[in-house]
Parts: sequence; C-alpha cells; structure tokens
Amino acid sequence: MPVITFEPSGKTLEVAPGTELLEAMSKAGIDIDLSCGGEGTCGDCIVQVKSGDVDCQSQGMLSGSALSDGHVLACRTRVLDKPVVIEIPQQSGKEGGQFVDETDSVLLIRQELFPREWQHDPLTLKWLVQVPAPQQEDGLSDLERLTRTVQKDWGRLDFHYSLPVIQKLADVLRTQDGLVTITLVRSLQLYYIVDVEPGNQTTRHYGIAIDVGTTTVAVQLVSLPLARVIATRTAYNDQVVCGLDVISRINYAQKPDRLKELSVRVLRTINTLVHEVCRAYGVEPEEISNAVVAGNTTMIHLLLGLKPEYIRLEPYTPTLLEARYFTSQEIGLEINPNSWVYISPAVGSYVGGDITSGLLCTDIAADSDAVNLFIDIGTNGELVVGNNEFLLTCACSAGPAFEGGGIEFGMRASLGAIEKVQVDPETGVASFQTIGNVLPRGICGSGMIALLAGLSTTGWIDAAGKLDRDRPSPAIEIQGRQASYIIAAKQQSAIGKPIAISETDIENILRAKAAIFSAVAMMLEQTGLNVADLHQVYIAGGFGRFLDIEKAICIGLLPDVPREKYLYIGNSSLTGAFMVLVSQEFREKQLQLAKRMTYIDLSVKPGYMNQYVGALFLPHTNMELFPTVKRSRL
Repeated sequence: MPVITFEPSGKTLEVAPGTELLEAMSKAGIDIDLSCGGEGTCGDCIVQVKSGDVDCQSQGMLSGSALSDGHVLACRTRVLDKPVVIEIPQQSGKEGGQFVDETDSVLLIRQELFPREWQHDPLTLKWLVQVPAPQQEDGLSDLERLTRTVQKDWGRLDFHYSLPVIQKLADVLRTQDGLVTITLVRSLQLYYIVDVEPGNQTTRHYGIAIDVGTTTVAVQLVSLPLARVIATRTAYNDQVVCGLDVISRINYAQKPDRLKELSVRVLRTINTLVHEVCRAYGVEPEEISNAVVAGNTTMIHLLLGLKPEYIRLEPYTPTLLEARYFTSQEIGLEINPNSWVYISPAVGSYVGGDITSGLLCTDIAADSDAVNLFIDIGTNGELVVGNNEFLLTCACSAGPAFEGGGIEFGMRASLGAIEKVQVDPETGVASFQTIGNVLPRGICGSGMIALLAGLSTTGWIDAAGKLDRDRPSPAIEIQGRQASYIIAAKQQSAIGKPIAISETDIENILRAKAAIFSAVAMMLEQTGLNVADLHQVYIAGGFGRFLDIEKAICIGLLPDVPREKYLYIGNSSLTGAFMVLVSQEFREKQLQLAKRMTYIDLSVKPGYMNQYVGALFLPHTNMELFPTVKRSRL
C-alpha cells in the first residue's frame, strides 16, 4: 500500500490506493481549514504534491500554473499505488482569540440580565441523610434502607438508581456509619439518585453550562449551592476545520466516519475546557453532577452523533427539537458518568436551543407588552421579535464573511487581525489597529465593518460597493474592471505582502449584512410594525461584543434606531444555560418560550427578495430607513 509523507511535520501514513487525501490527513491527525465542508468550492484545503503521482480532480478550481506546480485540493485528490510527499501550508488564525473568560465580568453581565426575583432551585440537589445501621431482624437490604431514609424527607416517591451507584453503595454506607450524601435529580414525578458519597459533601456540588457554537465553545463551572459561576473557559470549536458554517458541516457529515469525526471533535473541545476549569479551581470532573447544553440545531445533532442531513432538505425536519435528558456517559462528557445532561429545546432546523436560552436574558421572557428585538449575529443570524402576546422568529444565512470566510485576507478575531480602521478623507489611506497590537495578518469582521463605514462616509466607495476610480489614492489599485483597497502596505504587514480588500470581497460583506437587515425588515413587516415601535434591541453572540453600533448602522447592518435602545448581552446562550442549570423556574420558562415561538421561513415570503436586494447597498436603496446616516451625508 502507498505511503504518504506529510511535510513539514514528517508524519507518514500507509493507506489503501484510492484514499482521498483529505481523509488521509484526518487519519494522520493533520487539520486544515475547510470552509465549504469538503465540497471543493472554498479552496482552503490547497496542498502541494512534492513528489509522486495522485489522481487530481482540481481542474477548473485551480489555475493552470498552480496545478503545474503540484498544487491540488485535498478534498478532490486521491492517492494512487505509489508513495507521495505532500506539503501542508502553515495554518494560522486561532492564536490569541478574543475570548472573555474573566469570571468577574461574566458575573457583572449576569446580574444585569437576571430578573429581579427568581427561585434558586437547581435540577440536581445534594441531600445529607443518616441511614440506620443494618439489623439482622429487619431483613432490609442496603438499598432499601437508603430508600426508606430518603422517603422520610421526600415522601413515598419512586426513586431510581443507576447500577454504578448500587455497586458502590455497600462501602459508602459503612464508611461514616451511615452518614451519606445523595445526589438527586428531579424530573416531574421521577426521582433519580445518580451518586452516593460518604459523609457531608453538600458544599462540593458543581454543574457546567455549555454553549456549543458554530465557531466557539464556552464552558462555565458553576457552584450549584451558591448559584455562582466559578470560572469560564472558551475555545474555538475543533470542528471549524471541517467547515465554517452549519451547511458546510452538514455536507461534511454525509459520510458516517465524518459524522463520527465531527462528534469527536466537539466533545474533545468541550472536555478539554471542562478539565481546564476543574484543574484551575481544584474540582474533580467527577464532582460535576449536572450539565445544561445550548447550541443551534445542527451543532446539537453533531454533538449527539445524529445525522444532520435532513435539516437542510425539504421539509427541513431535524431528528429532534426537544430531548430533556441524557446521561453524560451516553454523550461522552467527561464528568460524573451518571450525571444528567439537559439539552436546551430548539424551535426549528435553524432556530435552536442557543436562541431559547438567549431569550431568557431579555425582557422578551418577561410578561411585558413592549415589543423587543433579539439578534444573534454569527455565521448564521437568528432573530426573534415579540412581546407577551406574540413571538416570531427566523434565521438567515449571513455566511462566514464576518468570521473571515470568503474574504481573501479575512480571518477570525485573533492575534494580528485588523479590528479597527479609520480612512483619511483626503488621501483615502487607512490607519488601523490590530488585536494584540502586532503587525497585521488579515482583517476580521469588526475591522471589515469599520472599513466599509469609513470608506462610505468619506466617499471613497459608492452605495454599490465600488471604489472611487476618479480620485487618485495610493490605497486604491485598479486591475481591469476590478479594484482593490490596500489596508496595509507590504512593509506594514506580517505576511510579506499587502493586506487588501477587493470589490469581490466587498460584495461578500454586503451580502452578509443584507441578510441580517432584510430579515429584520421582513420580521417587522410581518407584524405590521416598524423600527420606531421597538422598545429594545438585544445584540447577542461573540461577534456582537466587538461591534461598533454606529458603524454597523452606517453600513446598513442594523436598523437606525436611537442608540440607547441597543443592549449587548454577550454570550446569552451560555448565560441562559447557566440560568436553567440553577433554577427549574428558568427551565420551565424556556420550554414555554420555545412552544410560543412561530418560525417564519423567509425564503417563501413574498417580498423578501426585494428586501434583500434593497439591503445590498450602503446603507440601503431606501435612505428613509436610515435617517441619521442620511443627515450625516447632507
């Protein structure tokens, strides 16, 4: 069988002839970005064949000169029966991500988002009991003695035990003369004892809240008796290399082994974060007895190893929308194996548990007649508008542009990303700031928005996204019918060449912002409302934390309403998961919200395409929708 050698790592792998190069790289533990999920359209998986022959199907996707130099797409190339040497380009873009893990700031946000009154009532409790010593004449087993003792406090209910609990029961009951702590899970009228420990262990009781995002995963370690966050950790979702958005990952998961790979990747990310927070604060993972997971519908399917293909095919039916509890052992979470894991309920294929969790952090969850708008901006945009009488929700495909996908020098918000830009109105030259204050390697979403706002305000770009060809500027390069704007010159760059944004890139950004705004406009149209009727606009998601509201309105991404109506609520999916973890009141509220929400499929709504086309301009074809932007340009 042929042997593949991967450079520069020197890894080797023996595979069968006909093996796809991408599959071989995965088996060798080599990650490469794959924005399109292996469809052969993004060009991220370009590698170079240094020696040997391969079956290459990259024609039409790569230039003739690239092919002659041995460059191929790994997802469109198979090895033959001879040894080959493959050079993998350096992968970067995850270093120094803009993650906020400081517990104090998370708690500060949470206090603002919580309702004034709520009931501390975790799903899982620890309960101290004194079990009588065994007596020869009573004929009771250890299990019966424990159950009768618990029933004295909780009533004659039916208690269920897992086999691992029963297996340790004899020793636990005799360690401290019958003084034991039980860990109890309550679900309606069902009660499950998932752990027994000798002595009083009631203060060492922990849970985890988990947000499984398309791009990032966040984990919070929580003290359940205190309803307090101990620590938060965030990392990039290890699935990112298999596709930037949910459709790409659904495509990638069409092969059974790849579905398993995606599940393994996200579990590895979660478990790594769990071990990090536990190690940092002296907690054993086995002391975690409950978990709440929030995520979009596709991410939950991939976490659970469920086939996601039918999410994207008519009639868009997921395998599940609501599944209250699994055990951590069933899922693969490395905590107490008998722990119960609650999955936040979804509403539809593209409005998931991350949104029902996020709504708990808003007045939309309160009994109020004020109309509020919730926007979660990410690789997929989800929106909810409503009050105590109605709740409408929709999803729009913003695409990966704001995460750097589809933009030549685009990158995620990590070390070296240009995040702030100002444009000189006279010369058109940009000044910029990077994450980490290092030489730039690319531009992230917040930088793109700032750049377009600056170019538009200073007149160096027109409403259609075309650069000014009439005024000379050292920042504008024209090649035939296309023009590019140089943000950082070669000598200012960390990558040895200028960092620029082309008019094609600008078109991709305009499509992303148009998807968000047209969804907002369509939702309001469906309710007979306009932006002036909105009481509050909540911006959720990691991207929103770095969003300059003024610049986002300037380019037409967000509606032009008084700025004080905007409220950034951070990772509301994670906060909502925490709320459910510490209170059954919030769990019931979340279930009610999910049942009340009406999903709107924008693609079948008459007039939606007109809304979208109008939003493809800076800021919009209808300037009356952006009065403050209009006034600033008079």
